[in-house]
Amino acid sequence: MDVVEAAVAGLSSVAGPGKQALSVRVSRAATNDDDTWSMVEEPVSPTGRLLDSMWIIVTIGLGAPLDLSVFRAGIDAQLARHPRFRSIQVTDGFKDGNPRWVPATVNLDDHIIVRRLDPAAVAADPDQAVEDYVATLSTLPMDRSRPMWEFHCLDFPTSEATATVALRAHHSLGDSTALLTLLVACTRSVADPTRLPTMPTPARSGQIYAKPRPPASAGARAFVSWLWSCTVLAWNTVMDVVAFLTTVLFISDPHTLFRRSETGGNNLHRKRFVHRTLSLDDVKFIKNTLNCVQVIGFIYVSCTINDVLVGVTSAALSQYYFRNSGDTDMKRLLYFRSILVVNIRPPASLCAILEMIERGNSKDVKWGNRLGYIILPFHIVMHDDPLDYVRAAKRTVDRKKSSLEAIFTNAIGEATLKLFGIKVELCGHPVTFIAPSADVPPQALTIHYQSYNNTIKVILAVDEAQFDHRQLLDDFASSLRSIRDAAVEPRGFNIY
Repeated sequence: MDVVEAAVAGLSSVAGPGKQALSVRVSRAATNDDDTWSMVEEPVSPTGRLLDSMWIIVTIGLGAPLDLSVFRAGIDAQLARHPRFRSIQVTDGFKDGNPRWVPATVNLDDHIIVRRLDPAAVAADPDQAVEDYVATLSTLPMDRSRPMWEFHCLDFPTSEATATVALRAHHSLGDSTALLTLLVACTRSVADPTRLPTMPTPARSGQIYAKPRPPASAGARAFVSWLWSCTVLAWNTVMDVVAFLTTVLFISDPHTLFRRSETGGNNLHRKRFVHRTLSLDDVKFIKNTLNCVQVIGFIYVSCTINDVLVGVTSAALSQYYFRNSGDTDMKRLLYFRSILVVNIRPPASLCAILEMIERGNSKDVKWGNRLGYIILPFHIVMHDDPLDYVRAAKRTVDRKKSSLEAIFTNAIGEATLKLFGIKVELCGHPVTFIAPSADVPPQALTIHYQSYNNTIKVILAVDEAQFDHRQLLDDFASSLRSIRDAAVEPRGFNIY
């Protein structure tokens, strides 16, 4: 029995990941009397129902051996008390037939799973053993008669951690922003275990966050600039929404290495969840270098970390494509379209949200899935200057920032369903890395970035039958290096 078979052995097969909400009644005796419960029989949101077959999987590296009693107590005190994590979806007894969130009893023995893998496989390659086990989480069933979340604990050292914990949660519980915020609420500062970790205040910008009208004292020029920005915002929004609907209804991308292979029916291949550590200092260096050279007339143009990461992604996918496709025309610009998920919550201080959770006011926090989508084209081409990947990414992202496409796609998705049917500790254990991802069945490739301390994790969820995931991770690392090396060389100014 290899490590994957050992991981699967003994697991229940009560219900598959794609099954619908239960047709059962839950006794009111199961309700917890905690004051934080405020969601009795709350309808599952349309977005939550759309995400019925999707799972969020977060791999967490611990810097100390797993102390199960301490970990269990922390999960019980900090996470299991929240309403969404002690409820299930039921349909029986409701006139409209739509699922509701109903309280249920939480037995931590069902949700904290300690796995003993094949000793020979662990001894031979512990990193591979963890990777193989986490890959099984994309196909393992989960019992929908209890709250749909679980921690899988692997208590052996790897190259990056002393022990590993994998969280699997149903996507309807919340999007990655909501779940990671709640997960951070379970952590504490290593320097002071009595307080939450110090988190930076988000500095989000862009037209999607409502540029306010300038006061009269600002003068006519400021008013004209504001009026022009509103006009551009409206035009871009209309064009993007039309393009989104046209893409969904009529347009199909040609087959490339990045499009999901047709397997017939719903027999999708298993996903692998892999990650690689990148240097945040290198990303900042590239950003700062481009900030020094990009000008439009006399207007300073700011490059962001996200611009750099989109450029690195484009470069990595280009390298992978031309190596594996057989296409030799590396200067011919190809496009393929991706879906970029956008958090449409208004800008808010993460610290303020964490404090509300800490005070027991989690009902005041917007849980669930507050997601919009934008179509983000990726350029597949081999540039002579690696910095051109970031410049092209910046032009694309800047254009998308001046649009409300994400808000409209969120509304369209919900309306369609209605009409048609810093160093921290996790529960007493120091964290060495966090690698969040998601199992999205229709997609062959899903990419996440997560920054922590002075590093960035690139996390891939890949169809293991379609991708050489190690080679693709190497392409991300080499692309960042080549762009960083290009930023070191003096190249003069780039006038747009």
